[in-house]
Amino acid sequence: MPWFAGVPREQIHWHPTVDEKKCVRCGLCMNCGRKVYEWQGEAPVVARPRECVVGCTTCANLCRGAAISFPPLAALRAFYRERKVWDAVKQALRDEGILPASGRSDGETESNDDES
Repeated sequence: MPWFAGVPREQIHWHPTVDEKKCVRCGLCMNCGRKVYEWQGEAPVVARPRECVVGCTTCANLCRGAAISFPPLAALRAFYRERKVWDAVKQALRDEGILPASGRSDGETESNDDES
């Protein structure tokens, strides 16, 4: 399924940034299931930013020193809206039979695609 509707991952600006001044070097970020981080010297670095799951902020939520940040979610949502990612993903899910072929799911309205 084209999760990003054919948009290459390198065009999606979504990855963590580590503020070394705030980092308490607890190592929790090294638990990232996508192996985005590497320990270099005495601190973690974002070694594989494109491996980060778009929209995920788990590492930032759990960071003991609150040293990890991400681009604003509003910017990611604007990108999805501009590139019509939501529409393309929904159609792909319908094509795969995961969503009903026509009609709306409970509570879905036209405006939800731009606001969800």
